[in-house]
Amino acid sequence: MPDPSTADLALLLCDLQNDFIHPRGAYGRAGQSAPEIAALPPRLAPLCARVRAAGGWIVSTHFTLVPGRGGVPFISPHLRRLRPFLGAGDFAPGSWGQALVDELAPADLSVEKVAFSAFYMSRLEWVLNRAGVRRLLVAGIVTNGGVASTVRDAQVRDYAVTLLEDGCAAFDTATHRAAVEALRPVAQVTTIDAVSL
Repeated sequence: MPDPSTADLALLLCDLQNDFIHPRGAYGRAGQSAPEIAALPPRLAPLCARVRAAGGWIVSTHFTLVPGRGGVPFISPHLRRLRPFLGAGDFAPGSWGQALVDELAPADLSVEKVAFSAFYMSRLEWVLNRAGVRRLLVAGIVTNGGVASTVRDAQVRDYAVTLLEDGCAAFDTATHRAAVEALRPVAQVTTIDAVSL
């Protein structure tokens, strides 16, 4: 039976989407991946099951490229410079590529996002508040981008934030480690196996 003490807890899965992770996704097709990123879904799947069984929430954020005229997506200049391979159909709303990877699905709540922070111009805060969530376990990609921005924005909104150090990844280990260290002042840092619900 679900534990009422976990009703205010959510596992926040940041951007663990097919277009980022699956070999046939936008990044996979462009050869833009890293073993640390690919390893996250199987590593996080047991925790998802544990949170579900305890009555907590699974919340997924979905980076989204909003299509404009002719299906050409709106892409910020900095992202276009970093990822020139992105184009029509990638991270499109409702697409397979935008969806949470199968190993972690389904999420209880899913929120589209258009920038690094999942709170920026999204309904995430509203959804979490409606669900009664006050504690967040944060996992996903990339540690120095979407994860870091989301953790900081959660902290200023007075959520109790726990960063799952081995539940996040970046495109290289040094960047991941530096981002984790920079987040220690604003979040508790622990591991998937050590986290308490």
